[in-house]
Amino acid sequence: MNAPTQTRHAQPDLKPRPAPPALLAALQKRFGAQLSTAQAVREQHGRDESAFTTVPPPEAVVFAESTLDVADAVRLCAEYRVPVIPYGVGSSLEGHLLAVQGGISLDVSRMNQVLAVNAEDLTVTVQPGVTRKQLNEQIKSTGLFFPIDPGADASLGGMAATRASGTNAVRYGTMRENVLALEVVTAQGEVIRTGTRARKSSAGYDLTRLFVGSEGTLGVITQVTLRIYPLPEAVSAAICTFDTIADAVNTVIQTIQLGVPIARVELIDAKTVAMVNRHAELSLHEGHMLLMEFHGSPASVKEQAETVQDIAREHQGADFQWADTPEERTRLWTARHNAYFAAVQSRPGCRAISTDTCVPISRLADCLLDSVTEADASGLTYFLVGHVGDGNFHFGYLIDPDSAQERATAEALNHQLVARAIAMQGTCSGEHGVGLHKMGFLVDEAGEGAVAMMRTLKQALDPLNIMNPGKVFAL
Repeated sequence: MNAPTQTRHAQPDLKPRPAPPALLAALQKRFGAQLSTAQAVREQHGRDESAFTTVPPPEAVVFAESTLDVADAVRLCAEYRVPVIPYGVGSSLEGHLLAVQGGISLDVSRMNQVLAVNAEDLTVTVQPGVTRKQLNEQIKSTGLFFPIDPGADASLGGMAATRASGTNAVRYGTMRENVLALEVVTAQGEVIRTGTRARKSSAGYDLTRLFVGSEGTLGVITQVTLRIYPLPEAVSAAICTFDTIADAVNTVIQTIQLGVPIARVELIDAKTVAMVNRHAELSLHEGHMLLMEFHGSPASVKEQAETVQDIAREHQGADFQWADTPEERTRLWTARHNAYFAAVQSRPGCRAISTDTCVPISRLADCLLDSVTEADASGLTYFLVGHVGDGNFHFGYLIDPDSAQERATAEALNHQLVARAIAMQGTCSGEHGVGLHKMGFLVDEAGEGAVAMMRTLKQALDPLNIMNPGKVFAL
């Protein structure tokens, strides 16, 4: 395996394809007030949570309210060969939403209906603009829930498109395991359906898995059918602090290798805990922290917790602090989910360059600890959190967006981290996707032959290259 190519991601290569006035006129005629060319609206849809700052906004925004709206917008853009960039809530971290080749932003946030809840089959079908919190609020009376929790209140269409996961993935899997079927508008404006509500199928190519993780480059997702799960009878959360990151990580490794069915296990390093305390006005002990959650029957939760507590003590972990009520658990998990914003606010005006590596659990300590050493030596301020139960962790290097030196340092750290993860048979992206930022790394991870096959699929399904062009790989 070759080492990853030195940073090719500092700023995207802009290749605008201007929308002709005839297209804008046709969109105006079809969509009326659902079309906006206002500067403020375009700018909102031309940025995300990534560190990219110099990409012009899309030329217009279409607010789709139905599958027919999506199909008509795509057909018009295909007629004029103008790019279409799907937009959910704008929480992407890798530049997925940026109009690097110009084009039209297709906002599906108004497509926010829960279409069917089949509680007896443990499935639900939703429009793409439904967010994970909205879904769980609407189905909680059934005694069921959707577990995939990436932190941000992301749209489920966007989560499917980026193959998202999050804090519960160690127990419940990622979007890849939890999407059963899709409705998709193709690059030609045709509506197709992939998969069924059945729990398994051997019929034909697995098109559902093709579109899950395609990042809007093959089509626009307009419906998603998902697995849902019974709410656990008992839930308990705990925090445990350690003097060293090594002790915290080795506790996680041993827990997973013993087969403990822990639902969540998150690492927050001491610096990040301090940021969270200031941001959320909390008084958490500012050590390296594991934040854990156990699901099951009261007896199984007790057994899991006792096992993990014994493991933590072997690694000099402090006694658990428990959160058994929903309010206490929500307070702890809100603090974890706000770690990104706490870190960004700790340095006003900064941007975060986020990493997203994932490695086999047996290599987690080696990968993470060497990366901490490099980050400390760099002098950059950073935060560190991780869904460490499945080997996934995130550095966020906080940079002055106007400092070329700081950006270069952060990109070099990211490069070294990805090189290490790939050498350990890991990945450059555990859950954020490739977008713009990891295009070069995808080649290093998958190889030229595999990426060439991806290009072949892209060119077959989107021969005019209008679906979110300039992302995942270059054509």
